[in-house]
Amino acid sequence: MLTLDSNRNTSPKRERGVRDGFPRWRVGLVLRELAVGYVRDAMSAAANSWNRFWFSPVDPSTLCLIRVLAGLMLLYSHAVWTLDLEAFFGEQSWLTREVVAQASQGGFTWSVLSWCRTPAALWTMHVAALMTFALLTIGLWTRVVSVLAFVFTVSYAYRTPGALYGLDQVNGFLSLYLMVGPSGSRFSVDAVRARRAGRVTDRPSVLGNIALRLIQCHLCVIYLFAGLSKLQGPTWWNGLAVWGGIANQEYQTLDLTWLADWPPLVNFLTHATVAWELSYCVLIWNRWTRPLVLLGAIGLHLGIITALGMPTFGLAMLIANVAFVSPAVVRIMFDPVAVPSLSVQSMVSGSPAAADVARRVDSLAAANAVARPPSRTQGRSKSKRSS
Repeated sequence: MLTLDSNRNTSPKRERGVRDGFPRWRVGLVLRELAVGYVRDAMSAAANSWNRFWFSPVDPSTLCLIRVLAGLMLLYSHAVWTLDLEAFFGEQSWLTREVVAQASQGGFTWSVLSWCRTPAALWTMHVAALMTFALLTIGLWTRVVSVLAFVFTVSYAYRTPGALYGLDQVNGFLSLYLMVGPSGSRFSVDAVRARRAGRVTDRPSVLGNIALRLIQCHLCVIYLFAGLSKLQGPTWWNGLAVWGGIANQEYQTLDLTWLADWPPLVNFLTHATVAWELSYCVLIWNRWTRPLVLLGAIGLHLGIITALGMPTFGLAMLIANVAFVSPAVVRIMFDPVAVPSLSVQSMVSGSPAAADVARRVDSLAAANAVARPPSRTQGRSKSKRSS
């Protein structure tokens, strides 16, 4: 006998829409809130990472070391123009102003050397430029001198486009970014003067971090496009590109033609160069792979210096790669006077690797202090006190 239950009048469709008293529309609401929360948290994390990357204050020691090295390179690379200054920049130079204007095709080629219409004015401007680079190197009036150094660097490059190559471009972007941060706060005459006046100039700086980040990002762009451009050449695919550079006697510093007997080695060096340049912009940011990438940079550019006849370009690129060296390491290596007075917290700028280095230095210093035997004067003083 069948009985009808009047209370069970819901349809199967409605039963599927309800699960233990939880309607379907509430499920959609929860999923929407989860999605909105995920997007909000992701955007907040990205914004925090962006601000931490660009706007965290860092020790300016690395930037100041780059200033010293780049200043020396700027001084040398512009001093060589003195050997035949008027032939390159004079009124009767190999490339006159009219030829330079035609070569630029209406582009921006402003140069302070265009004001020099007489040999006396040209030599005066040249001496002023060399003095500017020397002042940048020693760090005297750094804020003003860094701007003038950039102006002179660009002016020389624009006046002689026929002699422009990678060295001038590296000098240009290094001098540009040295204007941004406090590049004279350490290893400089300005720092010594400030210390004597009782002022502290080497505090962690946001502008110092921005300057270093700009150099780092610029390097990543350079190496990435260098690797991509190599992929367009067939010799980089078949492994013979390195041999082409070695066998070219115009750029040859050392005779490495004996590598003709080692084709596998030539192939390896060719493909390793492309792989290193393409992966630089990714691996350089990881603290575990960064030392390996920097070792690759040293090997690559030392090869350019010793084998391809471009020592200044190779050194300039190595100077730019210093931007990835921790300020703690810079202080340990180039500021031994300040190291004993530095604590681990003051030397480390958020880098676990730098923290390890600083702690090891502190422990070694403590161990040496304990293990060091007393000197004769200390022994005599102790004996006098005991007597």
